[in-house]
Amino acid sequence: MTTQSTAGKAHESVAAEVAGLLTALGVPETQWKGGARAAHSPITGERVANVADASKGEAEAAVARAREAFEAWRTVPAPRRGELVRLIGEELRAHKTELGRLVTLEAGKIVSEGLGEVQEMIDICDFAVGLSRQLYGLTIASERPGHRMMETWHPIGPVGIITAFNFPVAVWSWNAALALVCGNSVIWKPSEKTPLTALAVQALFEKAAQVFGGVPEGLSQVLVGGAEIGAVLTDDPRIPVVSATGSTRMGRIVGERVARRFGRSILELGGNNAAIVCPSADLDLALRGIAFAAMGTAGQRCTTLRRLIVNEGVYDTLVPRLARAYGSVTIGDPREAGTLIGPLIDKAAFDGMQAALEAARAAGATIHGGARVETGAPDAYYVRPALVEIDEQIEIVRHETFAPILYVLRAGGLPESIKLQNDVPQGLSSSIFTNDLREAEAFVSAEGSDCGIANVNIGPSGAEIGGAFGGEKETGGGREAGSDSWKAYMRRATNTINYSRALPLAQGVSFDIED
Repeated sequence: MTTQSTAGKAHESVAAEVAGLLTALGVPETQWKGGARAAHSPITGERVANVADASKGEAEAAVARAREAFEAWRTVPAPRRGELVRLIGEELRAHKTELGRLVTLEAGKIVSEGLGEVQEMIDICDFAVGLSRQLYGLTIASERPGHRMMETWHPIGPVGIITAFNFPVAVWSWNAALALVCGNSVIWKPSEKTPLTALAVQALFEKAAQVFGGVPEGLSQVLVGGAEIGAVLTDDPRIPVVSATGSTRMGRIVGERVARRFGRSILELGGNNAAIVCPSADLDLALRGIAFAAMGTAGQRCTTLRRLIVNEGVYDTLVPRLARAYGSVTIGDPREAGTLIGPLIDKAAFDGMQAALEAARAAGATIHGGARVETGAPDAYYVRPALVEIDEQIEIVRHETFAPILYVLRAGGLPESIKLQNDVPQGLSSSIFTNDLREAEAFVSAEGSDCGIANVNIGPSGAEIGGAFGGEKETGGGREAGSDSWKAYMRRATNTINYSRALPLAQGVSFDIED
């Protein structure tokens, strides 16, 4: 493959293309023209729109509307609520190309990844529609004769959703689709770096709501703004659940503020994900899995592969092949066919990457790649992914740098490899490449990976919506999307019904009174 950048090729200006897409998606011009907050595209660095931040007063009014909407929506039967989510999925299907393209322009993802993100939204809508008829509770055996005990699940209230730039729309859908079928309203604070995709999704929601009819005002709202808007969501007791995706630093702030008022947090934070390559691994398969997991989305996924732990028996075979792959990938304008690596989101991301590489270099690491790729756009930051061979898991390796850096460590047997993998503060995703059944089973056992996601013979990224997504330790412990993640958006009640004429007490307690 050519290593030349494609970003300099002739294209319609990003701003003009963004304007056309926003119009096609039904976003009023008043929402993206004339505001004080500039929206930029990482493809060229150019300003593409100007959006207005919500004030604190507007945010508080939005919370009041969300509470009123919840009180109406919770009385709608769950399968009927599922119909609204089905209609949202239909709007996403009809506008997949436009919304996916907007993701590419605003977040810098290559075209297939932008489309794939919208497909995730469609998939979670399908999942939630089925879920709307499966919000099951348990019937529990009672020790008292003539009694029945059961658990029921009820809507909990407005759900605050704080999302990051790297998945500007999919993460909202993981939360919102479930929250809506569970009977809740939603308030979304998107990343300040990607407000336009949020406005577009809200426009599609409103189209679906119009078809549905009778949707309470304020059922879904978007609040553009900075930390002060996030603080409204974290501090208001009318919002019982806050789902926040971002850095561990952000999660510490959100988690503490929500806990202070005894609210619930769903935290999706840092990931310092590792893959172990064993002597029995299929190296061709491993190479492909490692390349996508480490370089895809320009290393800006929470599940990006950041540490590669290679058995010393295959190290000298695999790592040179990997270095050649790193030197051959096409970097440039993500709109171009054949481009695999688009831009970093901004200069701060580039500076963070260079600082991490300098720290590794000072520790004696061998670095392949990592330099900036010039495109003629001074405010766009394209880089060659970096492969860093390093002897020890020093502090910079234990730190998550949100950029395409893959640290490569040499290891002995599987116990040493697992110990290295787990010896970081984060615990999101992990994987092992092996054809040894015992190694695979050991890796996914209680003595193996300590992450929320543990894969065999695939990389740590690319999770499907059917499974619960999230991690342990400094990743925050939250779970979103599939499995029983819906329970986080509901409150549980244990009910005991006495259908007898007696009143036996539990645990054999006797408490008789005379009338």
